[in-house]
Amino acid sequence: MSVLTLAEVEALARGAHAGQCDKAGRPYAEHLAAVADGVRSRGGSAEQIAAAWLHDAVEDGAVPDGWLATAPLTPHTKELIDAMTRRPGEALEAYATRLRATPGALLIKEADVAHNADPARLARLDPATRERLAAKYARTRELLGFPAPTA
Repeated sequence: MSVLTLAEVEALARGAHAGQCDKAGRPYAEHLAAVADGVRSRGGSAEQIAAAWLHDAVEDGAVPDGWLATAPLTPHTKELIDAMTRRPGEALEAYATRLRATPGALLIKEADVAHNADPARLARLDPATRERLAAKYARTRELLGFPAPTA
């Protein structure tokens, strides 16, 4: 089986999330691109960049159930996507444990949290949502040992 190129992965991710918006009403693909760029700028591998593009595809139901098992991706890319996929009802602590146990996943999650917690992005949200998410991302940073953002 041949694996998808990064350009093909990007196209797949953009197509899978087409029409989806983030909490601020922005096209969801902007978040995916920011996470992939964050992984790239942190020295991530092609497999990590591919997983960054697809990090929410399974969790958000943007791809069919069972898709990951037969997806034309490397086994490590699949492992990274699986690690990034938070299960329904899963405690943040259990999710963090899986991320820490998966080689390469922390770099992707760091880029994800950095974009999600970006003050300019959070500023577009209503105050209650902004406070809830800021607390969630602070707890995630604490559990995973990521530094607090600099002002």
